[in-house]
Amino acid sequence: MSDGGHAVITNAFPRWDRKLLFEILNKINDVVMVIDIDTTIVYANEAYARILGVPVAKVLGRRLDKIEPKAAAISVLRTGKPYQIGGDYLDSLGINVVGSSFLLYDDNDIIGCVSIFKNITDVVELNRELQQTKGVADYLKEQLEQWEHLPLSFKEYVGQNSRVKETLVLAAKVARTDSTVLILGESGVGKEVLARAVHSSSRRKDMPMIKVNCAAMPEDLIESELFGYEDGAFTGAKKGGKLGKFELAHCGTIFLDEIGDMSLTMQAKLLRVLQEKEFERVGGSKTIKVDIRVIAATNRDLERMIEQETFRLDLYYRLNIVPLTLTPLRERKDDLMALAKTFLDQFSREVGHELALSPKVVRLFQEYEWPGNIRELQNVLEHASIVCGGRTIEIQHLPARIIPISEDKLNSKDKPYAVKEILARIEKELILSALETYKNNRTNTMEALGFSRRVFYDKLLRYGIK
Repeated sequence: MSDGGHAVITNAFPRWDRKLLFEILNKINDVVMVIDIDTTIVYANEAYARILGVPVAKVLGRRLDKIEPKAAAISVLRTGKPYQIGGDYLDSLGINVVGSSFLLYDDNDIIGCVSIFKNITDVVELNRELQQTKGVADYLKEQLEQWEHLPLSFKEYVGQNSRVKETLVLAAKVARTDSTVLILGESGVGKEVLARAVHSSSRRKDMPMIKVNCAAMPEDLIESELFGYEDGAFTGAKKGGKLGKFELAHCGTIFLDEIGDMSLTMQAKLLRVLQEKEFERVGGSKTIKVDIRVIAATNRDLERMIEQETFRLDLYYRLNIVPLTLTPLRERKDDLMALAKTFLDQFSREVGHELALSPKVVRLFQEYEWPGNIRELQNVLEHASIVCGGRTIEIQHLPARIIPISEDKLNSKDKPYAVKEILARIEKELILSALETYKNNRTNTMEALGFSRRVFYDKLLRYGIK
């Protein structure tokens, strides 16, 4: 019955009406629970036990504020404000519910509260899983878009290796800035290719990128090559002087390749240019200011060189603002055949017919460690394309140095060479095994192998072990 819109409890119902009322309440699929003014549970329908998993007899007569002190029904009872449809979490049962609560009146006196609600834990959990799935999908979409939207200059990098992708995405971001870039990686991994991609995607792309191979320049010439010289600066100097690489790169990019091979003296002079963006030519006193972007690259372990005091720490910090590490080919074998196909397509055009690899060559390529990385792969395929007379490259068309030694070769006149190569392979395997055993701790590894520090690092370099 109602009185002014209030739900009213009355004793006027005949007995059959009360029984009918309870039957109706038990037919409702949602939980119906009634509490009195003290929050004692005085009624719960059958859905209570079915949905919440708690027998009705176990809760009748118990106070709700002791079981679930934060329940919406208690708040409605205390504040006198009806609770409209909303969500709630029942700590005692660890479930999420949604429903509504409203007050019970006897005339104008509040005598209790009715709550009607349903368990939506499965829905909440499903929503959480959907949100997580959507979040993962959005992340993967973002990563894919980053890769797909790389500038065209980065498309020269073939493959889908995740580590390479991460490096290229970072390189594309830094390309838009003027920050100094340090490219790290073994010989042949494509450091110069990446340097050109960064330059070609920068605001300086219409200006030159000047390359300096620090390892190839004699010590007595590198300063004049970098900074130029004035007329008469030294015997044999060109009349009228000469511009250095830094001046040639003004408003563009200077690529300092193999910077780990630069002497300490030149490192100090380079540091000043990086800090002040100025220098003097050899034999001159005029200060020349330049606007340049510096990209440096090395296959050396600069941190180890710092420990050995052969590389300046302050120069390392100046260069290592945004390091880009390129993965060696042996660690990105998933890209091997895509790279091989790229080179084969190139050489097919040069020889005038299509080239393919035999299954044995494919298997050999997958097993080979590629110490020379992508450059070695390119050279091997160029060699094979010239030697191969047909369309299929077989084992015998490859350079001898990468072909496994067979038993008949051991019995040939080349036996001394073969033995030397076998011993080298065994030594390399022992070093790799020791590194794995000692979890890449080089000090423990070299002690276990009985190598001095110099010998150990020489062998790492010789065998291409990173």
